[in-house]
Amino acid sequence: MNTHTQKQITTWLIVACLLIFLMVIIGGITRLTRSGLSIVEWHPISGVIPPMTEGVWVAEFEKYQQFPEYQKLNQGITLSEFKFIFFWEYIHRLIGRLLGLFFIIPFAYFVIKKKLDTPLMKKLLMMFVFGGLQGLYGWYMVKSGLVDNPHVSHYRLAGHLVLAFWLMAYILWTALDINRERFTKGTNYNKEHLRPVLHWIITLIMLQIIYGAFTAGLKAGYGWNTFPKMAGQWIPGGLLPLSPWYLNLVEHNLTVQFIHRILGWGLCMLIPGYWRYTRGFDLTLQQDFAITALMNIVIVQFLLGILTLLWVVPIWLGVVHQAGAFVLLAAWVLSYFLISNVTENT
Repeated sequence: MNTHTQKQITTWLIVACLLIFLMVIIGGITRLTRSGLSIVEWHPISGVIPPMTEGVWVAEFEKYQQFPEYQKLNQGITLSEFKFIFFWEYIHRLIGRLLGLFFIIPFAYFVIKKKLDTPLMKKLLMMFVFGGLQGLYGWYMVKSGLVDNPHVSHYRLAGHLVLAFWLMAYILWTALDINRERFTKGTNYNKEHLRPVLHWIITLIMLQIIYGAFTAGLKAGYGWNTFPKMAGQWIPGGLLPLSPWYLNLVEHNLTVQFIHRILGWGLCMLIPGYWRYTRGFDLTLQQDFAITALMNIVIVQFLLGILTLLWVVPIWLGVVHQAGAFVLLAAWVLSYFLISNVTENT
């Protein structure tokens, strides 16, 4: 691959990551403004065109009125109020469609120009497939709130978020891999000693992302808004009221928020501890930058989580906190790539 093509593909993939980031932000706004159930049908093609006349708006509103969210939560809202929640869900879906076009058109160009080798083409096709699955899963998530309970399943919400984060991580990794020769060489000694801890870190990060989605989906962040104690205790009472006991870990509001807190504390100790451990190694400047960024981001994210809790989840702060998780995962991908793959035999 020549340098010009390498730059083109790298730019394309990085912009795709940024579009996913934008989708995560808009998705957070959609969830926090309770807009996600405002569009009760899924039309991948015709849905690109929003209501253009008052008559079409009224028809959309009448469709919405047939579903539980209007009947149980929003009964009596005006058409103007409906337009507001419709807007955020429409923008979220529109960006998803634009992301698909943004991917397929350059991909077709690179294929026609024969600028892709087989391994890279397979990776790009996998991205496209998972991007399409993400769209389908998004509708699967929405459908869970169009039944008797006007709330989307927190399990499906977590799956939708994890798919988006995984897709970003895979695209970012591919972009880094294309530019492997641009990075300063490290050592296999660093790889052998530093990579295992990164495995523990990503395990906690992914668990925290899942529990962040559980906390959001169960509206668990709107209760017990004190810190560092919860309900006046370090370990609150009433953590396991449900039977069987394991349901508490995924369905009980207090227990889910408590686990989310514990995972936050764990990451805020593990990552700075890892940073301190790496001070005894001969790191490249790029490795040092990535690991230091990982530490700084987790501290900021922890503080954002505290403020989100204390201020009872204001929309803007909830969105920033969700975006922080996205940035934290990206920093981990960069750190893991630099430790794992930019090495030489020693």
